[in-house]
Amino acid sequence: MADEVKAFRSYEEQVDLLAGRGIDVGDRKRAADVLRRVNYYRLSGYWYPFRQQIGGGRVDDFYPGTRLDDVVALYEFDARLRAATFSVLAPVELAIRSLLGHELGRVDPCAHLDPDLLGSPARQGDAYRRWRDGYKLELNRSREDFVAHHRAKYGGVLPVWAAVEVLDWGGLARLYGFAPRDVQESISARCGLRGPQLASWLKSLNLTRNVCAHHGRLFNRVHTLTPKLPKVGVHPDLDGATTAWNRTFAQLTLIQFLLNRLGLGRSNLLPAVVRSYPTIAAVPLSHLGAAEDWQTASQLWAS
Repeated sequence: MADEVKAFRSYEEQVDLLAGRGIDVGDRKRAADVLRRVNYYRLSGYWYPFRQQIGGGRVDDFYPGTRLDDVVALYEFDARLRAATFSVLAPVELAIRSLLGHELGRVDPCAHLDPDLLGSPARQGDAYRRWRDGYKLELNRSREDFVAHHRAKYGGVLPVWAAVEVLDWGGLARLYGFAPRDVQESISARCGLRGPQLASWLKSLNLTRNVCAHHGRLFNRVHTLTPKLPKVGVHPDLDGATTAWNRTFAQLTLIQFLLNRLGLGRSNLLPAVVRSYPTIAAVPLSHLGAAEDWQTASQLWAS
């Protein structure tokens, strides 16, 4: 089996390999220390833009002038960006939990357990059944005191305003999608959106949150889901924020918008991190999806 995989290389040999391919590694001991802290293959995602492009693909050799320090600066920026994004998503998630639990509770304390009390998507196909199975699994795993209380006093049946607290973001987004349309509209109106728009934002931001939670590369990601947007003119601060809604800066803009409309504060954290983007000619800020005038193009980013 060992003959079928790449040969093992020490940290010092990895430094030699990079230097041989054209990276200015600087101080070799410090470069080896970097590779002790950050796996070679994790860093490879950050030096990919520096690899020479010939024909339709990238080769192993780097463009002249490529420095390991620039690669590390991108990696460290991305780590700050992930941490900040995960942090500011938390109050958004908590607000949606509270709103969804409250509005579904108006319908029935156990609306989440009865598809006949939910919207039509809960009665089509087996998506609701899969959601219900996932909910039961999370409920059985939970060690929260409020869950133990309901097990002891109510046979483990949680009202929806408590049930939302055991759901992860994905489960929460799916329950919102199952909610009756008037419930969706009541919640989305608090966010300045229509029901289907907020549903798409929750799905999109769930993927972004997962990237952050699993230490994925965020800054130059091209996102697979494009959020549904209000018509131009409804929210001028959203209209001018970005033109590339499948890039990371667009995902950050969605968060800035929700923080603003839900009155959650902390709207200065993401702008501060974006301003810390390293100055690297080969990988400009446009790789994030932000324009040069990002700080003035929208009030969402003014801080």
